[in-house]
Amino acid sequence: MAQDVIVLTPEMPDPRSLLVGFFAGGPELRLTEDHEGGVVRLCSPDGVPLVAVDAPLLVHTPGEAERLLGPEVTAPPLPYWWTETRASSAVPEATALAGSVGGRLTTLLGGTVWPRHTATTRTVEIPGDQDRTDAARPDGFAASVDVRTESTAVVLSDRPVLPLTTRLADTLRTATAANRALHLVTPPHTRLTLPLRRALGGSPNRWVVQDPQGGYYDGLSGIRLAWRAGTFTAATGAEPPVPAVTSERRLTLTFRTVHAPDADLTIGLGLDAAWRHLTGAPPVGWSTAEPVNLPWSPAQLTDLARTRAPAPTHVVAIGQPDRPGIATLRVSRTTAGVAQDVTLSLGYASPTDVPIDAIESLAELLVTEHRLTTMLTTLQPGRSDLTFVPGLEVPPVPLSFTLGARDVHSVGLAHAGHPP
Repeated sequence: MAQDVIVLTPEMPDPRSLLVGFFAGGPELRLTEDHEGGVVRLCSPDGVPLVAVDAPLLVHTPGEAERLLGPEVTAPPLPYWWTETRASSAVPEATALAGSVGGRLTTLLGGTVWPRHTATTRTVEIPGDQDRTDAARPDGFAASVDVRTESTAVVLSDRPVLPLTTRLADTLRTATAANRALHLVTPPHTRLTLPLRRALGGSPNRWVVQDPQGGYYDGLSGIRLAWRAGTFTAATGAEPPVPAVTSERRLTLTFRTVHAPDADLTIGLGLDAAWRHLTGAPPVGWSTAEPVNLPWSPAQLTDLARTRAPAPTHVVAIGQPDRPGIATLRVSRTTAGVAQDVTLSLGYASPTDVPIDAIESLAELLVTEHRLTTMLTTLQPGRSDLTFVPGLEVPPVPLSFTLGARDVHSVGLAHAGHPP
């Protein structure tokens, strides 16, 4: 498995400290850049990628390190810098090199390295004559793709929680543009965050889980898989497992609002209102990927959407650590105006904790103040931390469907009052 090494520091990794980290492999290694300097790659003397280092993120969101890396992580006080590195799966020494880069950064800047056991400050020798088959990416794929065939891009990862990182989002976009499937291969202990689960979107993309007893299975459906003709496909005669029983619940609201493209339109107010109505507090952070690092700000979100218009904008929002909640928001221009498509999930330890009685008043609020067009509310068994474990899930049960005033007027009150 490829190894991700996360460095959390109270100070920003500056060029001097990064240079000390990059010398973990000795002076013979080479540096290259991707994404206009957003990713720096440490390569062998003959150009084989060894370690990719993403641009540091300043994290203002409480509990984000613990959510994505585990409760045993001790993050610096907010705000702190999150620097993500990834060791190549093709070179065995790359993991030790990534750990030494992280160890040297924390020696200079303070903070911590995850996983803790990877942190060192030693010089890692890289053998010469590395395999160059993955060094060049003429089709636009980053070196974070571990296996690439004509039909599929395969990414290997061994993390307790696999989020929708900027690197994974870029890989998914590149795979889609190249008409390739993205297959994420993980061990069975890995869980996916809701944004990554939604981004995969089903076939032809897959979450592939290594079975400890041998072989592979689909992390979303549980069916057995086999590697054939350069991709993972369903194995003949395999039966999905029975879903696990849990008392925890996941309440999900999927709704759309549509506004006229006025100059004073503020993006994210419908999501903010729904979050406050169901939890008593607004979101605490937002970002275009995970980790979610920016303080919640509809004004800043609006600025980003205007900068990207008419192209759509996708963002993730997160709630307080003691009140599990996560949402995805897509802003797009339509013939009707500016559409905001929201999927908001809230986790509860017990079915009795779910605020079902608040849904009707929320629907009224969104219709009267935020131009709601449709809203579907569902409830299903699932982890209250809103991560997804491998295996088939119990399907969600619909609780309510709301139709906004515009569509009620269009189809008529009698028809709108009797949905399927």
